Amino acid sequence: MRIVYDVLRDEILSLDLPPGSAIDEAGLAERFGMSRTPIREALVRLAGEGLIETLPNRSTIVSPLDFLNMRPYFDALVLMYRVTTKLAAQRHRAADLEVIHAWQAEFAAAVQAQDALAMIATNAAFHLAVAEAGRNPYFTALFKRLLDEGRRILRLYYQSYDDQLPQRFVDEHDAIIAAVAARNGAEADQLARVHGEQVVDQVQMLLAGGMRLDLAL
Repeated sequence: MRIVYDVLRDEILSLDLPPGSAIDEAGLAERFGMSRTPIREALVRLAGEGLIETLPNRSTIVSPLDFLNMRPYFDALVLMYRVTTKLAAQRHRAADLEVIHAWQAEFAAAVQAQDALAMIATNAAFHLAVAEAGRNPYFTALFKRLLDEGRRILRLYYQSYDDQLPQRFVDEHDAIIAAVAARNGAEADQLARVHGEQVVDQVQMLLAGGMRLDLAL
């Protein structure tokens, strides 16, 4: 089941399986040389992550991206960037900084390698490590949900740079770490706001320009 889940998840996140495309259990069973049981187990896990959904007629598709109603999502995302980073500055412990630095190194390596899926994963892990340092499990859980929901949007974001992210994205993370380490809550809040808003602005610009709007809405 694990290999089916990993392959399909990567294909969905990379947009090789576009939003709205059909998922055929029989075809997957043939493709992976497995019975339908492990295929179904993988699909249940993907559904739990919001990456696929079952329609009333029982057909299964890759979950559509609702580009037309993204404002509430963006508002919540930027707010969680700010709240979790400010709390991390106020409440972190020394061990938290070690974890945050480790994920930042992984993210920087992914940027250097131009590995989009690794960038998505390590970026999320970095920000969740910051959130966990703030020690509010409710904020962390909400932020994780928002980051998970935005993984394919982030793929479009990186794609707009041809997966060659400018160094400033790594530098912004470093600046956030420095503000957190200095316990400067106001600076951490400001840096997180700018960091979150520039992602939102870039995605909105892409959507306004029609990039990849052939994807299912």
